[in-house]
Amino acid sequence: MKQHTGFSGGPALGRTLGTVRGWASQPYMPLALAVILLLALLILWPLADIAASTLRLTPSDARRLGDAAAQGFTFTYWKQLFAGTISRKMLWQPLMHSLSIALSVSAISIVVGSLAAWLIVRTDLPGKRFFSLAIIIPYMLPAWCKAMAWIAVFKNPRIGGSAGFLSAIGITVPDWFAYGPVAIIAVLSMHNYAYAYLLVSASLSSIGSEFEEMAEVSGASRVQILRRITFPLVLPAILGAFILTFSQTMGTFSVPAILGLKSGYYTLSTMLQNNMMQHNTGTAMAMSLLLIALASFNILLNQRLIGTRKSFVTISGKGGHEGGIIHLGRARRPLALLLLGVILCAVVLPLVILLMQTLQLRLGEYGLNNLTLHYWIGGRDPMIVNGEPGVLQNPDFFRTLKSTMALVLSTSVIAAFCGQLVGYLSSRGRSRLSGRLIDLLVFIPYLIPSIAFGAMYLSMFSTAKTVYLFGHAIQVFPSLYGTFALLVLVSVVKNLPFSSRSGTATMMQIGVELEEAAEIAGAGFVRRMRSIVLPLARSGFVSGFLLIFISVMKELDLIIILVTPQYKTLPYMAYSYLSGGVEQLSNVVALVMFFIIFAVYCLANRFAGADITESLGG
Repeated sequence: MKQHTGFSGGPALGRTLGTVRGWASQPYMPLALAVILLLALLILWPLADIAASTLRLTPSDARRLGDAAAQGFTFTYWKQLFAGTISRKMLWQPLMHSLSIALSVSAISIVVGSLAAWLIVRTDLPGKRFFSLAIIIPYMLPAWCKAMAWIAVFKNPRIGGSAGFLSAIGITVPDWFAYGPVAIIAVLSMHNYAYAYLLVSASLSSIGSEFEEMAEVSGASRVQILRRITFPLVLPAILGAFILTFSQTMGTFSVPAILGLKSGYYTLSTMLQNNMMQHNTGTAMAMSLLLIALASFNILLNQRLIGTRKSFVTISGKGGHEGGIIHLGRARRPLALLLLGVILCAVVLPLVILLMQTLQLRLGEYGLNNLTLHYWIGGRDPMIVNGEPGVLQNPDFFRTLKSTMALVLSTSVIAAFCGQLVGYLSSRGRSRLSGRLIDLLVFIPYLIPSIAFGAMYLSMFSTAKTVYLFGHAIQVFPSLYGTFALLVLVSVVKNLPFSSRSGTATMMQIGVELEEAAEIAGAGFVRRMRSIVLPLARSGFVSGFLLIFISVMKELDLIIILVTPQYKTLPYMAYSYLSGGVEQLSNVVALVMFFIIFAVYCLANRFAGADITESLGG
């Protein structure tokens, strides 16, 4: 008679239970696998879906071209885009426009931002505390606000309808200066230099001054020190600023739309949106992939240039540079005045011009009898903009403000929390394949221009997505088009690179030995996170929250093709007013947005010590 020895496979069950107990106390691996799977679903699958959509005809195109063309996959959209009868106007011209603008803006922004960073961090420039705040205000002001200010000053009656300020006082402004590439490059450069400043200033602050001091003792001149020591040390940050600026500019929609469309000047982003509005979705998705490919090529080129994988920061570790301050001598005041001039052009003048326009009953008339508060607090008057009330008397504005704040707060909290989690896994898994894979996946949305990312999610969530497993249909993604959830989802995923950068920088400063000591004392993973990690990561969470709050509050390019009348945002409302020719109402909405952003930044900085450079620059 056989003796019963228990379950067969008992040792295997024991090993499984041991693994489960190990994961309960050190759940890095299951968390990492879950995050990798989620990132693959939210990033890689939409990329694959948008690629597949360019290789199959839409039902309307299939009917138009006949059943034979609808069988299987097709290169019809790619052929139309690259070699069609209108490919020159649809692709090649807009592509050349986008590349020339992106390269010009990147060069100007890097020069201005890097010089400003060097002056504020490394020299005895007077008023450094003022400049360090004022120089980043352009980041809080949407780029399209500066485009509206540009129009207010330089537009002429030939294209813009009413006269701008210069035309009103008798100065004729040529069309090529008021609209088109010159205007777009100038406005985007005034906006994007803030990115270069944030990255380069963070890099300069993190490196020690010992090498520069030793070179100075050895008799090297300031120019030699800058060229041979400082510049090579911050070169990764400069190249990172180039990536960010180039990618942002290639995919930006609002400024080229405001300053280019009236003169027939198209870029890839405005042509993509035009195709979406005309329901040429296959062609639009192909253009989205082209934008993504260009951004990816830019990243790969940067990697080859610096010989290492790029991230958002370049030099880690803290090094004091007190005592390494460079004395400017007689150049202190002229350089301070020059920097003040940049701030006036990029910040003060746009705000003053926008405010001035909101007080004009009729644009282009600058007399005192034309001043009014109607566009702020006026009621319905059939003689003014078809009875449209002032913004602060308009119920639609408050509904839009409510939906905007709901979107911004939801996105900021979710993305900041997810960023801390991803940062924890990245910092604790730097030597593991899982950690490197998480870093790679979370970096991908950074490569994708905003309008292309919005198009990608429109393609992904316009219909429900199912997979067939063992003969059963399993719905992976529901149809989310037109819902508030889609706006939150696309905003969270697009901002993950920045929130995770903040989380990684924070978690790297929290020693692993603190968790190890708590584990020895018997604290489980949840308790360790609740009692040690999360309280110590508070400043990083707030900084990530602040960065995402600012980004989403002013976002237009990402959601321009996803917004519906039920869930409008303030940027979309301002753009709608501008498209309808009511610039005063558009400017009021833009100013309200800026005041909200600036107030939140000041409060977070004052009471929580939040600093957006922790998320952008490290």
